[in-house]
Amino acid sequence: MFDYILFDLDGTLTDPKAGITRSVQYALRALGIEEPSLDKLEPFIGPPLSDSFREFYGLDEERIQTAIAKYRERFAVQGIYENAIYPGIAQMLAQLKTGGKRLSIASSKPTEFVERILDYFEIRAYFDHIVGSNMDGTRSRKEEVVEEALRRMVPSGMPPSEKKAAVAMVGDRRFDIEGAKEHGITAVGVSFGYAPEGELAQAGADFIVNTVEELSALLRQ
Repeated sequence: MFDYILFDLDGTLTDPKAGITRSVQYALRALGIEEPSLDKLEPFIGPPLSDSFREFYGLDEERIQTAIAKYRERFAVQGIYENAIYPGIAQMLAQLKTGGKRLSIASSKPTEFVERILDYFEIRAYFDHIVGSNMDGTRSRKEEVVEEALRRMVPSGMPPSEKKAAVAMVGDRRFDIEGAKEHGITAVGVSFGYAPEGELAQAGADFIVNTVEELSALLRQ
């Protein structure tokens, strides 16, 4: 069914809540904002940091850049490892690779951090390509990340109908679904991540799976 599969990272392959939310909390504290609830910071998992700091805390551009710098100060040395791979993910990736599937990461997280996380969980070797955002903030939109992953992995000139059948984007938030739809590929949502209830369906996911086992069965077809 799918020959080429793009994966989001946070909330899809790993559960990064502790590292991301504690690093956001650290960044906000540096700006004089106390946020004691890590649960309240869950919406930061998925979208670009700049968007979240702007939307949820009303920061201007200068303070956004300060917040991102402080976030990375903590995340790069501590938060990156406050993370857990979902049970069954490594086995699923191994089966997909053995089955001849071509795999790519398509994450809004900076590529440098993505690579370190994949190395930490010893799953980097399963991916043909690793595409994240740039540290300067460019290529942070999921549509841009998906576009670059497709450019690297999928033959150019593939007819739209064939592309839809052969390529899938797997993610846990509406940004992943929207990125897939923007480029005419199949959108697979995983409900075990961080999307609010109903978000994946409302975004127009072609498939929604509830467990890693269901995801594996779908992708191995």
